[in-house]
Amino acid sequence: MNIIITGASSGVGFEAVLELILSGKHKVMALARSQDKLEKLLEIAKGLNPDCEIFAIAFDIVHDDYAGLQQFIAANFDSRIDVLVNNAGVLINKPFAQLLETDFVEMLQSNYIGHVRIIQALLGFMTEGSHILNIGSMGAFQGSAKFPGLAAYSASKAALHTLTECLAQELVEQGIKVNCLALGSAQTEMLEQAFPGYESPVMAFEMGKYIADFAVTGHRFFNGKVLPVAVTTP
Repeated sequence: MNIIITGASSGVGFEAVLELILSGKHKVMALARSQDKLEKLLEIAKGLNPDCEIFAIAFDIVHDDYAGLQQFIAANFDSRIDVLVNNAGVLINKPFAQLLETDFVEMLQSNYIGHVRIIQALLGFMTEGSHILNIGSMGAFQGSAKFPGLAAYSASKAALHTLTECLAQELVEQGIKVNCLALGSAQTEMLEQAFPGYESPVMAFEMGKYIADFAVTGHRFFNGKVLPVAVTTP
């Protein structure tokens, strides 16, 4: 499969890429803003599987121009994308009364608008049987426990959840499936920065493996679903 993952320089995106390159069956494009972290990812991937086909590209899904990326996909992916994993995002933990309008803008751009942009830009490369997998949050899952300080983050992820459901219906005739995994906590750098001292029961590599497996097989069983992935209830 030809697979693209955003937010691949750290956390669950980083781990998902490493899981996908192990078998040698997939060609993977890892996108993120940090070139240094992508070079580390590339080094580790080649160490795990010297023959893996991986492209690590510094790209900002919110602000960068997509023309060059489209040309690269046409040349190196035979103009075909089988799986797009929209994992990029940022998290601000701040009481609602202290949140600035710019905080809300940053959350919406990184956790929603950026994904809208990349889906629209790359949809022409996707055909029947392709899978768009959005990475959401339990903080945005209806009926789940909510946490102080995450109003902007959870609201931006809720927009991504609803986009998943709507887009799945729009793409039915094209045979493109769209799903969303509403993740609970995983021990990532982003979590540690937002919640210093908190230890998640799920490691980043465990969640990354789950995402990788679902990206490749989940659309056989689901479409238009926002699925909770957490050890807590609700």
